[in-house]
Amino acid sequence: MEATFSVQDGLARIVLVGDFTFEAHRPFKEASQQALSTAGVTELEIHFDQVDYMDSAALGMLLLLRERFGARPIRLAHTRGTVRAVLDVANFGRLFQLV
Repeated sequence: MEATFSVQDGLARIVLVGDFTFEAHRPFKEASQQALSTAGVTELEIHFDQVDYMDSAALGMLLLLRERFGARPIRLAHTRGTVRAVLDVANFGRLFQLV
């Protein structure tokens, strides 16, 4: 999996490409560390349009990120198919904005 980071006008974006599983820990952590350490970031959007599968380890990574990002909003964008079903079953709509 690849995770690329960008920021514009206080909005940090992480674009994921590939399956979001335990093996994605390192690239996801590196991208999320950039979001956490970049000055002026007020919100985060994670793009899932190129992700077809995620496992419970990915859910854990998202929960840790939410804890570290504090009260700032995190949007999980372009979720679909199996990924959306996993997020719905885990009730992540209560913790993140699903758009």
